[in-house]
Amino acid sequence: MLPVERLHLDHVLQTVSVLESVVLRSFGPEGGQMLFIRDTGQAMLSRSGTKILTALRLEHPLARMVVECVLKHSAATGDGSKTFILLLASLLRMIHTTACKVPNVSHMYNSREAAVASTARRLAKKLVAFAFEELDDIFAMGVAPYGCCLSQEDYILTAQSQTNNPCVQKLLATFFHSRLGGTHSDLFSHLTSEMLINWIVRGEHPSKSLHFIYDNLPALHTPVSGFSISCSRLIEGQVIHRDFAAPCPQSDQQPVKAVILTGFLHPEVLCAGEVLQLGCEDNGTENSSWKQSIMQYSTWAESSLECAIARLRSLGVSVILSAVKQSAAALALAAQAEICIVECISEDELFLFGHLSGVSPVTDCRMIKPDDIALLTFCRPILLGSQRYVHVAFQDLDKRLIIKPCSLIICGAGEGQTDQYVCAFRDAIRMQLSTWRPIGTAASKQTSQLSKSESLHAEDQICKSLSFQQSLMGPGCVVPAGGTFELLLHHALLQHGRSVSGKADVDRFAVSQILANALLSIPKNIYSHSSRRFLETQTRLMGFINKQKHNTNLEQNLEEGIGNQHCCREINTPSEVFMLDLGLESLSCKYQLLLAVLQCVSNLLQVDTLLHINTTSHT
Repeated sequence: MLPVERLHLDHVLQTVSVLESVVLRSFGPEGGQMLFIRDTGQAMLSRSGTKILTALRLEHPLARMVVECVLKHSAATGDGSKTFILLLASLLRMIHTTACKVPNVSHMYNSREAAVASTARRLAKKLVAFAFEELDDIFAMGVAPYGCCLSQEDYILTAQSQTNNPCVQKLLATFFHSRLGGTHSDLFSHLTSEMLINWIVRGEHPSKSLHFIYDNLPALHTPVSGFSISCSRLIEGQVIHRDFAAPCPQSDQQPVKAVILTGFLHPEVLCAGEVLQLGCEDNGTENSSWKQSIMQYSTWAESSLECAIARLRSLGVSVILSAVKQSAAALALAAQAEICIVECISEDELFLFGHLSGVSPVTDCRMIKPDDIALLTFCRPILLGSQRYVHVAFQDLDKRLIIKPCSLIICGAGEGQTDQYVCAFRDAIRMQLSTWRPIGTAASKQTSQLSKSESLHAEDQICKSLSFQQSLMGPGCVVPAGGTFELLLHHALLQHGRSVSGKADVDRFAVSQILANALLSIPKNIYSHSSRRFLETQTRLMGFINKQKHNTNLEQNLEEGIGNQHCCREINTPSEVFMLDLGLESLSCKYQLLLAVLQCVSNLLQVDTLLHINTTSHT
């Protein structure tokens, strides 16, 4: 018999509480960074929730299950891993407290623990059902009216002046503060917002440009270790992460002409599955025929290579961007013709180059046409740290593209630190993508059914296909940070609970109270260093709610089925945004976080037994 361990609610709560105690040390504006020492002696200093959780050696299956849920949510939204753990722990405590208070709870069970566990499972299922049936309306009446909608103009205005409309940068600064700390948040928020400004296409929905940036991130950034983070910067054009195989000539020729080559300049002797037969059947002349065949093939190959190089020279091509490694003969002949060759360029980088230059790859340089030639302002080596790369800039972009191509150089003291900065930048783009996702359980269901590879390109279709009755509000909505979302939803849930406090609605009242009280733990932890600050923020927010008379009009609009897209106000000036000094957070990310936590609670409480299996390693 395998050893069996019965799980009770106390065990689940203890396991999650341990994870909570770990992430609490780096949570909130006053949270610090955590130092991890690997067995190899390598140190890792991090404030990222996902980095911290994945660095832990977790033996308990429940702990690994929780971390898996966190990573799945973080991969979808790029944000919220620490808040996920804190809200999960708070919800489990509230469920435990409520389940223990249920009268006559153990009459139908052999033990009180079994009765409490059964009640907890029922409450968890009720919470999930409540979220998918009623949370949308509560959210629309109690949270959405106090949010603000970003627009494409916000990215343009941020480029002109940070004081005109700082909402995009505030959103990014809040994210980077939670991920990297206050020291570097301003630098990274400025670099990221500036990069978004350069890549956002005027006249298009921002999510389309964000998808393009996210898909091409490997080609759009260059990590450089051994330098201060303050050396991070944006540079014009594209950095190709290879060096020149043939020497780069010093020429002031304008424009520089380049082609993308996916084949070989020098013909291959054999392709896969082919056989080259040399000589003839006559044994007497076999040796001389063999030599003659070799010479004929060699002459043909050299002639073919010379023809390709001559064709390139006649068109004025001076740079070849090759996807494959060229032969030594091709490199030597290209150098004589003063043609640079960059070998083994990744598919991602060639795709980006082709998109920006407007040219298509060619497989045979002898068949090249003028339309296959890219015009560059320059093509020169660039030294970044200890690595030398190729730096190109594109000509006549204004006629073809309404963007300003640029590459991000991310510097860090060591490889681990640089990698964290890169991950933070990638997740910031993912968070921006989630911000432009429509909010509502219908949208969440459709998005959650997509695989990771499909979700990036399908979200745009979801945004267009969902009617206003299906989605809670339009995309691009943000709310002040510092626990504002949790305080607003806490207040709305309490109001909802009072309206359904009849005997027939005991469960609805209970789950409203559980969720409301659990949400309150987030702002309490944010202001754990100052209870007075927490009370001041809560009082200020309640005063603001009492001033705004949105509820009546909003209820009427919801009943009539109109006006959902106007739940959030447009941002005109910073003074119109409530408590903007606290920063901004994405409403869509917050909404998805809440649904993910409720689903995780339900999944955790379904587990009641552990089987301990001893596995042997097979060598």
